[in-house]
Amino acid sequence: MTAPAGARPLRAVRQAEPGKRPEGRRRQWAVVWLLSPAGLVMAAFSVAPVLFLVFTSFTDYNQRTLFTGEFSMVGTKQYADMFDDPEFWKSLVRSMLFTVTMVAGSITMGVGVAQLLTRLRTAMRMTVTVVLIFAWAMPNVASSLVWKWLFQPGYGVVNWLLTQMHVFGDMTNTDWGQSASLAYLSIWSLVVWQAVPFIALTLYAALTQLPLELPEAARLDGAGEWRVWWSVTLPFLRPTLLLVTIMSVIWDFNVFNQIWLVSAGGPDNATSTLGIFAYKTAFVSFRIGQGAALSVITTAILLGITAVYIRNLLRSGEDL
Repeated sequence: MTAPAGARPLRAVRQAEPGKRPEGRRRQWAVVWLLSPAGLVMAAFSVAPVLFLVFTSFTDYNQRTLFTGEFSMVGTKQYADMFDDPEFWKSLVRSMLFTVTMVAGSITMGVGVAQLLTRLRTAMRMTVTVVLIFAWAMPNVASSLVWKWLFQPGYGVVNWLLTQMHVFGDMTNTDWGQSASLAYLSIWSLVVWQAVPFIALTLYAALTQLPLELPEAARLDGAGEWRVWWSVTLPFLRPTLLLVTIMSVIWDFNVFNQIWLVSAGGPDNATSTLGIFAYKTAFVSFRIGQGAALSVITTAILLGITAVYIRNLLRSGEDL
């Protein structure tokens, strides 16, 4: 088969331009060079510590190791000892139940605040938005300390307000940290208060993208406001709700500062979640190897939750 008149053979074209690289390969190398600084930072501060954590979980790292550097490989002994410890299972159950209640509370209140923002006038909406941003931007260590002062017996503002309401009796000297239920309630309210701003603003941003003709058409068909929200607004918010729910699960499952600063896991380990248990194991009892094993198990649980989210995200993309 002869080439068309005036056409140059492919070999001739390649010989005529020997130094020219294909455009696709050039773009690939550009992407690699642009991402390499971020990749090096992630490898140094994320991948390497995780690998060292996994390695440590198979050793007998302890207080002696910190001074002498000596340790021995013990295989899966740390994991076996951890699974035989009843306190591990109690901490795991506490973490799961506490995470469920915190995520449910923060998502419910976040949805309510987001809906409220859609009904406020511009000036009031901007005021509420600024207040939410300030609440969200406050460091959790500072907010936890302030929260603990609010619930202090004797001079705590919350105790004073509850006493003035004359509903629960005299609560002036009530120590919230010495009661398991009150300690959980205090920590729960603190975590939810910190989580609501992000959830509310994220959902409000999604609500602003809802086409106005959809709820209007539902109202013309005779649907009430609750039916419009359930059948139109909620399906539109489902991808964003899934995102903030998974992120809330990851954040709340890892809550440490708020619990440690408010109750230190007490009373009698009643608020000791996996994070508190791992910290006490590694840095109070100096069983660093077993603390590392606890952290590996926690990371595996969170990776499983993240995998579920990614799977659902890919499925939703295939359905579009």
